[in-house]
Amino acid sequence: MTKANFALVPKANLPISHSNMVAPLVKPRIVKKRTKQFTRHQSDRYGKIDGSSWRKPKGIDSRVRRRFKGQFLMPSIGYGSNKNTRHLMPDGFLKFVVHNVSELELLLMQNKRYAAEIAHNVSAKNRKSIVERAQQLNIKVTNYQAKLRSEEDN
Repeated sequence: MTKANFALVPKANLPISHSNMVAPLVKPRIVKKRTKQFTRHQSDRYGKIDGSSWRKPKGIDSRVRRRFKGQFLMPSIGYGSNKNTRHLMPDGFLKFVVHNVSELELLLMQNKRYAAEIAHNVSAKNRKSIVERAQQLNIKVTNYQAKLRSEEDN
């Protein structure tokens, strides 16, 4: 849609504007100690072994387990995230999965800390009511457009 066509669309069909969205109370800088996934030992040697499915090497002579220089790195507690930014989304909110409107009411006082995410098994009809109630309560919904079709498609 070009800018000229966008102005002709009635306001009722426009998506929720992000200008009046609630902002997080604090937005700390998220620092990841490691962004690459840990590779599974010998996953480069065998096609059937997926490199992203980490398993701890248990062999008595394993170079990776013994942490030899130049081998794959193993996950350890030192790679953990900062306690203040753990589970924080890039926009500064924590995720809270919502199944119905009554669960949305729990976020009334915490709308600057938590953002609602509608569960995958919620129907389109209930999603619509959850999104409308979230707008009234000024709660951010991360997946507000999921499973919602415009009236033109029906």
